[in-house]
Amino acid sequence: MIKKFIHQFASPKTYLFQVDRAYPYIFYTSLSIYLVALFWGLFLTSEDFVQGNSYRIIYLHVPASFISQSLYLAMAFASAIFLIWKVKLSAYLVRSIAPIGAITTFIALVSGAIWGIPTWGTWWAWDARIISTLILFIMYLGLISLHDSFTDNEKADKFLAILVIVGSVNIPIIKMSVEWWSTLHQTASITVTEKPAIDPSMLYPLFGSIIGFTGIVFCLVILSSKLQILKREKNKSWVKDYV
Repeated sequence: MIKKFIHQFASPKTYLFQVDRAYPYIFYTSLSIYLVALFWGLFLTSEDFVQGNSYRIIYLHVPASFISQSLYLAMAFASAIFLIWKVKLSAYLVRSIAPIGAITTFIALVSGAIWGIPTWGTWWAWDARIISTLILFIMYLGLISLHDSFTDNEKADKFLAILVIVGSVNIPIIKMSVEWWSTLHQTASITVTEKPAIDPSMLYPLFGSIIGFTGIVFCLVILSSKLQILKREKNKSWVKDYV
């Protein structure tokens, strides 16, 4: 029953027509939310009593860090669906998400380095959180290169899916690194089980920036997946009608 449900709603053709319909609403809503949150966080909140104005980079760094890890989990989930139920759309999505994950991880690393200069006195430190995030970035690049090195797409999809699932062990390492090891990186200011350790005037625009940034990145994934589908399905008759 689950297999039938997945296959019914996971054809590349159906996916393209559905995302085309939703894309403009998601994009403009997300962009508006992020711009409002960014303006609020940069210009309407007070200075932090410890970090001064340097903390304001959280409205880029935190969403990028959150999304870089979330995208990898999405890849792992899609990989499992592909390996279990052979849904080819899932394989397309895994390959489509990888470059967007690499971009967001790069943004997280660069914004973290910029934040580190006034906060730690250095742009780079061999910190457990930073190193594990760097490994995530390298993993994204490696997965892209590996998939593109195959001439047989089916073998590439299967191999990539297996490696993505194996590599997902790095996500809890990133998450728990500040608790497991002594690091410069601060612990999470927002958790599910505890009250946020951040002033509400800073917290609300942070939530907005996460929501808006997530929507924008989701739109990038849509564009990337459309290119991947049209590339892989170019010989299908319905693609000519779509284009």
